[in-house]
Amino acid sequence: MNIARYVALVEELCFRPFPAGRGHHEAELEVSHGLRGGDLAERAVTAEQYRKYRDAMYDRLASRWGEGEPFSLQTVLLRTAEEEIPEPWASFGARADVAYLWEVPGTARWVAVAVTDRDVTDEIQLVAVVTEVAPP
Repeated sequence: MNIARYVALVEELCFRPFPAGRGHHEAELEVSHGLRGGDLAERAVTAEQYRKYRDAMYDRLASRWGEGEPFSLQTVLLRTAEEEIPEPWASFGARADVAYLWEVPGTARWVAVAVTDRDVTDEIQLVAVVTEVAPP
């Protein structure tokens, strides 16, 4: 884990062109190994550690872009049943509960950092998303 490296990557993604056909970048900063469908106690420990990494990233990014508000991705997930939610928010909401969110000054881009641990049949990840699509 290298928070300075992760922050540098997120800042770089704020200026990098998006891949063709996708209006966003997604960076898997940390990924568990062997926890897909594994021991729930071990998953909980790993998820908590990744939340500490997310919080450390928050501290660094908040010093650059201001205090970010926690953004409930649970409400995004619930809204997908009633309305079309744009990507990357629909898939992000299916995988994480809460993200820290910033509108990055001078870029017209949004950054979200979250721990994706909702699905016990998938690995736990610390993920950063950079997009031009405003959160719903």
